[in-house]
Amino acid sequence: MIKSIFLAAAATVAISGAASAQVLTEKNISSSLAVEIAQNAVAACAADKYNVTAAVVDRAGVLRALVRADNAGTHTVSAAQDKAFTSASSRTPTSKMAENVQKNPGAAGLVDIDGFLVLAGGMPIKAGDAVIGAIGVGGAPGGNFDEACAVVAIEKAADKLK
Repeated sequence: MIKSIFLAAAATVAISGAASAQVLTEKNISSSLAVEIAQNAVAACAADKYNVTAAVVDRAGVLRALVRADNAGTHTVSAAQDKAFTSASSRTPTSKMAENVQKNPGAAGLVDIDGFLVLAGGMPIKAGDAVIGAIGVGGAPGGNFDEACAVVAIEKAADKLK
């Protein structure tokens, strides 16, 4: 009898433990912070006379904010969004991914993933160690310049990312 009660109690604990493991708590970027970071990126690039678009996505790669400089090319919208999606999905700067694709033929297939743009300019946005979103910048005369503006924008928001 005691053995049956003990086994029933153990089974209840195991089942309730498994059920609670099904609920996740994840950090994510707010819309107001996404807008702020996108605006900061466009402003950082404007200071260098680059007309860019900045897109910020949440941790799942869904668009939260898009800011396009007045004279940014129309292609910069999709480039920025795709770079942000790529960085959020991979949790990696897109410049690092581009480097890996060039050095590793096995990674070349990354460019075929729908929505991926493996060019510099996408950066993950972290709160502590958690990736809560990503920014993509497109329109500067090189991906390294796009990335520099993204880094400046994230750094300007660092106090809000703790």
